[in-house]
Amino acid sequence: IAGCMVKEGKLTRNAKVRIIRDGIVVYTGSLGSLKRFKDDVKEVLAGYDCGLNIDGYNDIKVGDVIESYTIVEIKRKL
Repeated sequence: IAGCMVKEGKLTRNAKVRIIRDGIVVYTGSLGSLKRFKDDVKEVLAGYDCGLNIDGYNDIKVGDVIESYTIVEIKRKL
């Protein structure tokens, strides 16, 4: 579990994440768990601390940037 601070936007539990180290994306995957203190939460807003676990990745280092995103499908219109 990595401790982090949400700088902008919000983190949601089922979001996809990218880990960026020195400007290079080193891992892309999904968020496993999201905690605030000892409670599981659905989202954490900007300015708050949280703990998170990333599925299949344990090599988070100090200074890594964790970027969260969601994929939204939009129907095409003719």
